[in-house]
Amino acid sequence: MARLYANENFPLPVVEELRRLGHDVLTTQDAGRAGIALPDSEVLADATTESRAVLTFNRRHFIRLHAAHSQHGGIVVCTFDPDFAGLAHRIDAALNAASELAGQLVRIYRPD
Repeated sequence: MARLYANENFPLPVVEELRRLGHDVLTTQDAGRAGIALPDSEVLADATTESRAVLTFNRRHFIRLHAAHSQHGGIVVCTFDPDFAGLAHRIDAALNAASELAGQLVRIYRPD
């Protein structure tokens, strides 16, 4: 299962379902980094230091970071979906299909 780092705005119900599915998910709150408005580059650096892939809704910024610096633990960018369980299961399926997360950008879309 994947080692993930949930960005500050990532919903706890999604995190909890991913944990239930067996993923090791650290939140910014768990890491003591919540509420301090960390720049996305620092979020990515924190995740990389922890050998984790970032989970985020901040697609534009993290896609740019990936393009500029591909040496990271992985980035999973998601389209917001109020069906938190469905989102968690789409993330899980994409992670299970990926052979390696390090240096990869994974996109998760809300179904039509």
